[in-house]
Amino acid sequence: MRLGLALGYWGRGPDPGHVGLAQEAERLGYDSVWTAEAWGSDAFTPLTWIAAHTSRIRLGTGIAQMAARSPTATAMQALTLDHLSGGRMMLGLGLSGPQVVEGWYGRPFPSSPLTATREYVDVIRQVLRREAPVRLDGRFHALPYAGPDGTGLGRPLKPITHPLRAALPVLLGAEGPRNIAQTVRIADGWLPLYWSPFRTDGYHAPLAEAPEDFMVAPLVRAQVCADPADGLLPVKAMLGFYIGGMGARGRNFHAELMGRMGYEEEAGRIQRLFAEGRREEAVHAVPDAFADEISLVGPRERIADRLAAWRSGPVTDLLVTAPDRETLRVLAELNA
Repeated sequence: MRLGLALGYWGRGPDPGHVGLAQEAERLGYDSVWTAEAWGSDAFTPLTWIAAHTSRIRLGTGIAQMAARSPTATAMQALTLDHLSGGRMMLGLGLSGPQVVEGWYGRPFPSSPLTATREYVDVIRQVLRREAPVRLDGRFHALPYAGPDGTGLGRPLKPITHPLRAALPVLLGAEGPRNIAQTVRIADGWLPLYWSPFRTDGYHAPLAEAPEDFMVAPLVRAQVCADPADGLLPVKAMLGFYIGGMGARGRNFHAELMGRMGYEEEAGRIQRLFAEGRREEAVHAVPDAFADEISLVGPRERIADRLAAWRSGPVTDLLVTAPDRETLRVLAELNA
């Protein structure tokens, strides 16, 4: 099982420690470093900055939001960074949800998310292969554009720049069963959310169809600390925000996933509290058991014991969100 460092997206401003953490992860033998975006910092610019300050570690977006860019624009950014980094780029993509797509990007959330995702990946693959001008008679991503408000002058194009790798890895963030099954068919890897090594039965069927080199790369919050309760507080804060605030009451993919994992009643309570402005109560409403099974926190011995469960399943890459270099070092030693 390879290790990756997940830096996420910025909060109020850039984190001055991110480059240092990425360099330390590279020194410790971590395979990859990942950046993300929500509605603030973007995923590609910090990753490019990290690329300039490292030499070996692979670079991934985990995740870049599809609604933020047309598929050709995303392919351009990926192939550019792949060249600048010497072939280290991995493109992780996610659809996000209606609140972000419509509220931040000002675009309609696709009526068929599976079709929209499939078309998006198709266009990116065409750009990276550069075998012919890009064409797609798509429902959401038609190229050339042929809508009623178009000029009719658009023509298919190939990228001017020759991509460094036609097989640049494309990974997808997917949560629903049908989305996961499609990810196995069209992508090079899957970026699961809220992965529990103790609840993998539901993934056996779709992953059985995956090719041998398919990546399964979940995020995990890790922290070496004396009291596991201290390490769980940031996990519960994250869950309270995502389950309570990252989506509408009737359309929140994170809450739906928590429900499928056996915590439907608790997810509903978190959503209600968050909607009422009782955010601190929403965080405390996150069950310790749920936060604990998707994280690696506590003393070194406890983390070592629980890490064995992650290594025994289908996970190929563990993307670690860690607040300090000591935690990165301990995980590297335990995973050696």
